[in-house]
Amino acid sequence: MIYVTRKEHFNASHRLHNPEKSDQWNTKTYGKCNNPNWHGHNYVIEVTVAGEPDPETGYVIDLGILKQIIKEKILDPCDHKNLNLEVPFLKGINPTSENLVREFYYQLKEDVDDAASENATLFSVKLFETERNIAEFCPDRAIKIT
Repeated sequence: MIYVTRKEHFNASHRLHNPEKSDQWNTKTYGKCNNPNWHGHNYVIEVTVAGEPDPETGYVIDLGILKQIIKEKILDPCDHKNLNLEVPFLKGINPTSENLVREFYYQLKEDVDDAASENATLFSVKLFETERNIAEFCPDRAIKIT
């Protein structure tokens, strides 16, 4: 199995807020991230495709095509946007890193799988909200916690 990763970045603002909870609960739970005037991040996204290289090209996926898919599906809709208000596929989602990385994965899945070699698939999406706060979604490696 070979893993190929493309890294990109974008800037966006958001507010962590659960409208079903009180202002006090939101402030206690999310702290500065609940600022009603929003706050921003310089996000880094890593998209990993796993599989066997195509025998003709030697690619698991053409990285130029992967770059274009990430641009179209994630960067164009999200870069310099308010994730709560301006990104249709995030409507109604509290934009925590955990929720964002899952939504980004599903935004990319079909196009990445179509572009990858016959024996390859989207493996994971990793989102760096900050240098130290990172979320990764990889449903094929999921473990069941009981």
